[in-house]
Amino acid sequence: MVFCFSPISGSISSFCGCTILLLFLLSSSCFTSTEAYDALDPNGNITIKWDIMSWTPDGYVAVVTMYNFQQYRHIQSPGWSLQWTWAKKEVIWSMMGGQTTEQGDCSRFKGSVPHCCKKDPTIVDLMPGTPYNQQIANCCKGGVLNSWVQDPANAASSFQVSVGSAGTSNKTVRVPKNFTLKAPGPGYTCGPAKVVKSSRFVTQDGRRVTQALMTWNVTCTYSQFLSQRTPTCCVSLSSFYNETIVPCPTCTCGCQNNTLPGSCVDEDTPHLASVVSGSGKNSYTPLVQCTKHMCPIRVHWHVKLSYKEYWRVKVTITNFNYRMNYTQWNLVVQHPNFDNVTQIFSFNYKPLTPYGSINDTAMLWGLKYYNDLLMQAGPLGNVQSELLFQKDKSTFTFEKGWAFPRRIYFNGDNCVMPPPDSYPWLPNTTSRTSTSLLTLMMVLLSALLLLNAHV
Repeated sequence: MVFCFSPISGSISSFCGCTILLLFLLSSSCFTSTEAYDALDPNGNITIKWDIMSWTPDGYVAVVTMYNFQQYRHIQSPGWSLQWTWAKKEVIWSMMGGQTTEQGDCSRFKGSVPHCCKKDPTIVDLMPGTPYNQQIANCCKGGVLNSWVQDPANAASSFQVSVGSAGTSNKTVRVPKNFTLKAPGPGYTCGPAKVVKSSRFVTQDGRRVTQALMTWNVTCTYSQFLSQRTPTCCVSLSSFYNETIVPCPTCTCGCQNNTLPGSCVDEDTPHLASVVSGSGKNSYTPLVQCTKHMCPIRVHWHVKLSYKEYWRVKVTITNFNYRMNYTQWNLVVQHPNFDNVTQIFSFNYKPLTPYGSINDTAMLWGLKYYNDLLMQAGPLGNVQSELLFQKDKSTFTFEKGWAFPRRIYFNGDNCVMPPPDSYPWLPNTTSRTSTSLLTLMMVLLSALLLLNAHV
């Protein structure tokens, strides 16, 4: 704490001002940005590991691997792209398992021409079906990178790069700068590359260990605010004990623009197929069905039944996007009764416990070859399941919206919930309260009238 005493003017006041300014600058430099922090996956990130495997006469050969350490956020088609800026005048002689999107100006080379001469190359994955002599391990998935929990075997992607006009030893090589990961659009922020302990590799027979000549890591974190300006999903609610269906909030993901044709498509539009497959069909900008919420995805939570010792919920995910099939979709739901979940039908389930003993978060995703593909908007554009919970007498209640989820994520993006005061309420409780108050008021009014009549 800094104290300033007015009787001693001049030096003390200026000292206090300088001290406060210094403390402010120090605090600003110490605190890091938390815009990419996810409370349900606090350690989630994509780590890019750059392993130099051998030196060449004018550079080196490296294997670059991206590891998706995010529990439920993945990169779907059209896949990732990775960009960086060379520290010097490096070029890429050749690649395996990936390619640059542009070659750049290689006119200064008279003999063999490099694969890429750009100062800031952009790398993309190769497609499935690439010839084997162009592949390496963990490559050629079209840029698709699955999440760590849902599909750990496909949560890594690699490519090999031969770099020229670069350093040829640990002392002369320079680390690239300004790494940018797109998936396929913005959303990820990458830190600077840091030289770390060399990676170690165990042979298939487990009898020999080799290691990289040099290794550096780059850590990239995701922010929904950077990814898109508006939400991508919303939640609606209903229950067996109330006829009210609480819809997604109006204009959650945008509003219908009646003055701009093509802002959305009415499901009853004649020749709907030709409208959807018209101009912009290769665009990844959503073309959504006209709704009040205008979201590509809606998650509906319906409290279906109540038994003596159990209660049942139906979850339905509906796709309103005519341009997107969601492969390997997943749902993350937070509710206190997940510590007593009994059975989940037709969805895979895994508890997420980032805080140890607190078990209130579940990750749900489709069964392979059954409902792991959420089709585009239309009659088949939905998946659903039912969840059976055991009642805990110390916590269970249908009052005050307790039976509804605290938050829901679809494919890693937080969905907009309805306001709590609109949740379906228990009619018996409310009606009893209203009736008792009304009865009391009527009795008092009648008594006053009788008293006035006898006076």
